[in-house]
Amino acid sequence: MVFYSLQYFLFLPLVFLVYHYCGDRQRRLVLLLASFCFYAAFKLPYLLGALALVTSITYAAGLGMGADATPRRRKVFFLLAICGDLMVLVAIKYLPFIEKSFNDLASGLSWGVSLPVTPLLVTIGVSYYVFQALSYLIDIYLEIQEPERDFICFALYLSFFPKLLQGPIERAGDLLPQLRAPSAFNYENVRAGLLLFTWGMFKKLVIADRLGLFVDLVYGDPHAYSGGACLFATYIYAFQLYFDFSGYTDMALGTARLFNINLTQNFNSPYLARSVADFWRRWHISFSRWLLDYLFKPLQMHFRNWRDLGVALALLITFFISGVWHGASWGFIVWGALHGLYLATSVFYKPLQKRIYKLTGLQGSLSQKIWQTVFTFNLVCLAWIFFRAESLTDAWYIITHMFNAARDTLLNGNLSDLVALGKGKNRFLQSLLPLAIPLIVSLAKGRVDIFTRPRWFRWGVYYLLVYIILYHSVINAKSQFVYFRF
Repeated sequence: MVFYSLQYFLFLPLVFLVYHYCGDRQRRLVLLLASFCFYAAFKLPYLLGALALVTSITYAAGLGMGADATPRRRKVFFLLAICGDLMVLVAIKYLPFIEKSFNDLASGLSWGVSLPVTPLLVTIGVSYYVFQALSYLIDIYLEIQEPERDFICFALYLSFFPKLLQGPIERAGDLLPQLRAPSAFNYENVRAGLLLFTWGMFKKLVIADRLGLFVDLVYGDPHAYSGGACLFATYIYAFQLYFDFSGYTDMALGTARLFNINLTQNFNSPYLARSVADFWRRWHISFSRWLLDYLFKPLQMHFRNWRDLGVALALLITFFISGVWHGASWGFIVWGALHGLYLATSVFYKPLQKRIYKLTGLQGSLSQKIWQTVFTFNLVCLAWIFFRAESLTDAWYIITHMFNAARDTLLNGNLSDLVALGKGKNRFLQSLLPLAIPLIVSLAKGRVDIFTRPRWFRWGVYYLLVYIILYHSVINAKSQFVYFRF
């Protein structure tokens, strides 16, 4: 059941009506049952089993680490729960990759042994609620958070259906108080939630899926296309991914708002970032915060005696794990390692960079800001190639050929590749032109705040959004949110 499906449009109003009819205690139970029904709609029983197992392990360990527990007992419960949650994640998401990699290594070294390969499983949502469970356990162990004794409230904290599949990855201190608080019908929240949900659906169905038509065409068989097409598809993919993921986030935040719950804003114009570090402060913000607080900072403290080298090493390890978290694939690992390399390099390069800008008179100028934004965007796009490509071989083909195409275009003025794209069977460029204005607005603002506008203007925008979604959405049976893979 995805957010833009007919089933969800029947499911959500029903949950909304029952929720606002019940008392506060019953409301939490309604949302919990709705969350399990939502997850069960994927008809993958092992996903429900994994969620139930992680919930039980984490809840029991949290109680075991209560204020009256001895330090030894707290440590035992903490380690057992961390290992248990990670084992669930590894068993579902990484076991086939580990087995296949071992078999490839054994074959290459002629060891004469092999492991039976477990079938690949769909892992929708598992990475998100496992990381949320880990943050809960760490916060209790460090005495930042008190254990939640109400099992229904705790289970809802992990499984609340708007954020279950793709986050945001919520902290216990942010979400649990909202779940405990009394709730009543709030017209402003309902209005804001519906508009935010509609805006997210527009970003997903009208923009992201339209961009995806061309990206899938090129990245599905990059060897059949020239370097110019690969270069253009890479830039297009950057925007497809942004509108797809931020569209989901807006729909999740909009749904939660109907129940008077404010989830974490996950994006803040990431492609306007002026450094890779700034990009990670703006992209997938809840995940970036998780990496910062639970991986990077402890590693930085561990390597503190190594000074800048320790910071660089902590960044490399953190983003290597980030790549692994995204999926059991060498492409994701290279993507994470590239971002780690960008950030580790900046630790040593930043002082020199400041001196260069000062000597050239560019310090604080508009030219400096534009250059930093463009350079950062291109670094991010280079890493996206490994994120999107089906294999490292495809990624390498795209990189080598698109740089040749860029060189030829700059030196010879050869634009034939780009001109040919507009004449293809899907007429990609022509179909995108009508979306130019909303595309620019979306990039600049994330969403349009229209509540302060006159009523005729507001309702005009509402009707326009609905009209565009109904008549200009890309209908594709295979369409799904990109981050469902993780």
